[in-house]
Amino acid sequence: MKIAILGAGALGCAIGAALTEGGHETWLLDRSPVHVETMRRDGLQVDDDKGTRRIGVRAATQASEIGAADVVIVLVKSFHTDAAMRGALALIGPKTLVLSLQNGLGHEDVLADIVGRERVLAGKTYVGGVLRGPGHIQSGVTGKATYIGELDGQITPRVRAIADAFNAAELMTAASDNIVGTMWDKLLVNVATGAITGITRLTYGQLYDEPLLKATALAAVSEAIATAQAAGIRLSMTDPEQAWALAAEGLSPAFKTSMLQSLEKGSVTEIDFINGSVVRWGQRLGVPTPVNATLVACIKGIERAMADEARKETTA
Repeated sequence: MKIAILGAGALGCAIGAALTEGGHETWLLDRSPVHVETMRRDGLQVDDDKGTRRIGVRAATQASEIGAADVVIVLVKSFHTDAAMRGALALIGPKTLVLSLQNGLGHEDVLADIVGRERVLAGKTYVGGVLRGPGHIQSGVTGKATYIGELDGQITPRVRAIADAFNAAELMTAASDNIVGTMWDKLLVNVATGAITGITRLTYGQLYDEPLLKATALAAVSEAIATAQAAGIRLSMTDPEQAWALAAEGLSPAFKTSMLQSLEKGSVTEIDFINGSVVRWGQRLGVPTPVNATLVACIKGIERAMADEARKETTA
């Protein structure tokens, strides 16, 4: 398959590296010229459980350099989805499929407005990654599941074909007949760890050493489960402990959540699409979500402080 990955951050590179090694014509599309040029010149350095190696990947800053793909995997930050897809329409050919593997909820509707709902597939992945620098990632692929599916729950030949391609590249992938439930399952995992590590600046290993933080995480996940159940969503887990255990399964203690990575780079986070989704759904359905609302407020406060600090530096 010809696969274009829209957003070559840590996760995009981890998945792109696996697909490249699996023999697919895989393109990493990213707006960072330094990152792209480094990968073109030196390859992508991948640190994982197999050791360290460089992979000769295809990388570009413009969709026009790539042309139409069979599949576009969307992995930009949630708040960039609309602008990134509109800027990458050169990737869309007559039969192109668009698959979101982003964290949180709501991306499929954004993509459908741009490329048409008939092209859009949904998915969730538990693959992890940390961007160490331009052209350099730490990757967590082994044993981490990915789920993809049609928005209406059908298991179609096109979903099976993508799942087969991923599996052949050692990305453990299943076609799901309940992708909305699967997306909520992943949301539970993100709710368990993302905001708390963003606020505390702790790695996975540090987080899992703190019983007080575990109690907060379980309370946030409990709210999300109650909200999903009120919405009639079919979850694969109903015990918050399951989400807590799944969040760090197979990851190094040094791994950092994507939310913490964003804050360390001085970027805004995806909090509105993760804990914020739980709060919005809870408000709609009459389910109290005070822990998630507090986590959202704290992250927003950190983002405000960063913005104020950046403003001071530019006016100094």
